[in-house]
Amino acid sequence: MRTKILNNIMRLNKHCTLLLLIAILLIPSQDLLAKKKKQVKEPTDRELWAGVLYRMAAPVLSNLSEGKLQQNMLVEVSPTWDGRNKTVTYMECFGRLMAGLAPWISLPDDDTAESIQRKQLREWALKSYVQAVDPESPDYLLWRKEGQTLVDAAYIAESFIRGYDALWIPLDSVTKQRYIAEFTQLRRVDPPYTNWLLFSATVEAFLRKAGAPSDTYRIVSALRKVEEWYVGDGWYSDGPGFAFDYYNSFVLHPMYIEPLEIMTNAGKSKIWNAPDCDYNRAKKRMQRFGMILNGLSLRKGRFRFSVVLSLIVQELCSL
Repeated sequence: MRTKILNNIMRLNKHCTLLLLIAILLIPSQDLLAKKKKQVKEPTDRELWAGVLYRMAAPVLSNLSEGKLQQNMLVEVSPTWDGRNKTVTYMECFGRLMAGLAPWISLPDDDTAESIQRKQLREWALKSYVQAVDPESPDYLLWRKEGQTLVDAAYIAESFIRGYDALWIPLDSVTKQRYIAEFTQLRRVDPPYTNWLLFSATVEAFLRKAGAPSDTYRIVSALRKVEEWYVGDGWYSDGPGFAFDYYNSFVLHPMYIEPLEIMTNAGKSKIWNAPDCDYNRAKKRMQRFGMILNGLSLRKGRFRFSVVLSLIVQELCSL
């Protein structure tokens, strides 16, 4: 009996020793797994958003740079489409993309992964600008038809204003002359009495910045009218009737500020026949509007992008 008990105790000790040994061996493995988990780096907010920008822009610019955007981009319209020429979609796509992208891809190159993406997009963008205005290109945009062209061409002009040194200066002389000719012929479009006045103003302000002949009346009359439409607390009326929508941030604030900056040399001078159009005051209004938009940023859709756009313009104006 005593021998049997001793044998059981010895077997138990062996099992306990084995379990203890396994536990001891597992401890470093658990530590190693924990360390590996800690080594997985979460992307920063900037890295996350830079990646989003790249994924949005790359399909458009990589195709347009090779003259293949209209070939490869699927266009769908709603059942209530108003019958306009659908190819205006390509100008809308390119112009609005570049208006938002221009400040980012105009940043100086460095040795970061983000810079590699920016440089690639900038190279594609410069080639895309050439394709967009070359009459022999399959991706020559719809410059000569439709009133809507004025709207989307204004965003292309705005991209040149925002990235002048990085995106306009490097273009060859033939391409520059083509843009000047296309922007000039847009005077055929008589804009309605709304935020559309600023599309004409933006195109003409860019021509002025580029040293090309420009229509000062189209710029100054639009600035005067928008100044009259200011209703307070950072908001402008969109024509005679007030609209609580995203056009304040998508058009009225940025396209009032940018031509005004060009006309007043960033507030260093005044427009003699539009003294109430004050650049520095307009910046403060936009800053106030940005604060309001921040409170609306939980809304979906264009309100969210409007917040980002307003902040981009404020940064460009060094607020």
